[in-house]
Amino acid sequence: MAKTFVLDTNVILHDYNSIMQFEDNDIIIPITVLEELDNFKKGNEEINFHAREFMRELNKLSGDKLFNGGLSLGKGMGKIKIELGKEFSEKMKISFSVHKADHKILAVAEYYHLNFPDKNVVLVSKDINLRMKAKSLGLLAEDYETGKVKNIDDILKEINVYKNIDDRLIARLFQDENGLPVDDFKLENTPSINSFFILKGVSSSALAKYNHVEETIIKVNKKTAYNIKPRNAEQTFAIEALLDEKISLMSITGKAGTGKTLLALAAALQQRRDFEQIMLARPIVSLSDKDLGFLPGDEKQKIGPYMQPLFDNLTVIKQQFGKQSKDYAKIDELLKEEKLIISPLAYIRGRSLSKVFFIIDEAQNLTPHEVKTIVTRAGEGTKIVFTGDIDQIDSPYLDSKSNGLSYLTDRMKGQDIFAHINLLKGERSYLAELASDLL
Repeated sequence: MAKTFVLDTNVILHDYNSIMQFEDNDIIIPITVLEELDNFKKGNEEINFHAREFMRELNKLSGDKLFNGGLSLGKGMGKIKIELGKEFSEKMKISFSVHKADHKILAVAEYYHLNFPDKNVVLVSKDINLRMKAKSLGLLAEDYETGKVKNIDDILKEINVYKNIDDRLIARLFQDENGLPVDDFKLENTPSINSFFILKGVSSSALAKYNHVEETIIKVNKKTAYNIKPRNAEQTFAIEALLDEKISLMSITGKAGTGKTLLALAAALQQRRDFEQIMLARPIVSLSDKDLGFLPGDEKQKIGPYMQPLFDNLTVIKQQFGKQSKDYAKIDELLKEEKLIISPLAYIRGRSLSKVFFIIDEAQNLTPHEVKTIVTRAGEGTKIVFTGDIDQIDSPYLDSKSNGLSYLTDRMKGQDIFAHINLLKGERSYLAELASDLL
């Protein structure tokens, strides 16, 4: 049954092409949404881009029918209509302020619900509070689902363990660097492309990975990246993938203290001669509704607190060497010559990404479109690594299923140049691990 969807502003700021995602259903854009988009049209952030692009697309549809009856979005698609503001019902006047933009959007949805019951009106918003308010009025309300990951467990799952493997096969695996045919192991299911797993026999075990080209299983040895040594199986697999030149796109998920960013940075420094530049960036999530201008100081002082965790990781790596060592001095030299750049993502996003090792930290705070924008800028010889904890999202309109890190991992799985590792065990300290689990 066809529906009529009333869109909130945040849906368009999340995906400017959202109006094309509702198939043959009709779309209502309250005039208040256009007013709010007008406030976002200036700026260099992703939401500013979405606001401008949506207005350009809407301008192509301009015509009297856009405000009167609605315009068709194309063959097999529904209609889109811009609806002027509606008077608040008595029920709304009792509970909601007439001056708030969210409530004006809500009034339009309620108007259609009361006057056109056959239209099956649904308010679409990424704002949980607005959806709750809609439901309090008896309205249907939904999140914007396009781009959401359906099975989040695939991203958060533990490393696969194959049990009851013949110990003689494991012994042969240790002896043959080229690996053994996957058929020799008689596994329940064929491993996925670029997957890592543990083989367990009666008296032996091995860390291994699947080579889908040769259809072989290869033993994974513990490697050191710029003097950073893996402390568990997952970290061993992460370093293996980070150092693999055939893998040019990678995502690493895990809670705080599991070593996501540290391992990526160490691997980048280990391979510094293979790249012209190492870029380490993270998105800046503003404090409440205040941007960087709210913070005191000049530009460097404003962004300092946001970038400090990245410098902390660099300090950990430097501490692995003596202050007089060449490796210690090399890091300072790379920073000075801007061969190693630590910066907010907004300052790097427009740069060329040819022959660059690019690490994006806190990627769970990016939208799917932001991740796509970054990856599609990759030139020849570039490796991109996204790290983050999809259970620790600072953006009010993203969740574990709709953020860019989850989206990337879900869409890219099975591609021969992509690998994903989920780190489970915290390695900062017993205290940090205990706090992460219990608090």
